Amino acid sequence: MNELIEIGLNTVKQHHSLPFSVYCANDEQHIVNVPIANPLLVVVLSGRKKLIDTDELDCNAGNFVFMANTPHVAIRNIPQNAGYIALLIEFDYADFACLKYQTGPKKKFITGHVDSLLKMSLKQFIEWAALTPPDLWPIRRQELLQILFSQGFKDLGSIIEPPTLTHKVHTIIASDLTCDWDANSIAATLAMSESTLRRKLTAEDSNFQLIKDKARLSHGLHLIQSSSESIGAIAQQCGFSSQSRFTDKFKLLFNTTPTALRKTILSEAG
Repeated sequence: MNELIEIGLNTVKQHHSLPFSVYCANDEQHIVNVPIANPLLVVVLSGRKKLIDTDELDCNAGNFVFMANTPHVAIRNIPQNAGYIALLIEFDYADFACLKYQTGPKKKFITGHVDSLLKMSLKQFIEWAALTPPDLWPIRRQELLQILFSQGFKDLGSIIEPPTLTHKVHTIIASDLTCDWDANSIAATLAMSESTLRRKLTAEDSNFQLIKDKARLSHGLHLIQSSSESIGAIAQQCGFSSQSRFTDKFKLLFNTTPTALRKTILSEAG
């Protein structure tokens, strides 16, 4: 895993726009209510990752977990030796069209070992992504899916669900976090009335303000984990008028403050 760590960290230092992220920590992180908007591949390069939900999953270095979209999951990132270091690749739903249609019960996650072929493919993905425009990134994401499928992970399609209305609203808000979206403008974008939007979101056990907060705060969580920008700058990028407001909402959702989380992160991650 050392080669992937070195290539991953060096690449994120030199490029700002990439189809992957590298998260690092030298102190344990325990974060609750983390929203996973799209299928997410997490490759643990050092340390351990635990997912705590109805079941507990323990993912050690050299293994991966492919997570389904979910409104909330509790995680623990546990450093060992070189700390906690993980490679994260977010997938679009369209990426999965390259796989054979899957039937059967949906899964919350799929786990496996990073063998030599997958390791080489991940290395190529990192190196290639730094040199190519975003419209070509799906090609390599699909290649990773096909490699996993060929290695026996035939149930990859079981982790994707048709996007819910909650997911669609989240996606619209996430497309421009500095915009002060209101329910009426979102409803118009989705070609429905505001009352219909609110009623359908309630049926999904959600509401507009909750989705808006989660979209902004999950991006803030990502920036804290993957960049060295100040908390104030991150708050602005997430559409908050003040750092204190961002901090209050962040702690309410994730049960930790941005500052406390930033203190756990390895200096190399910046």
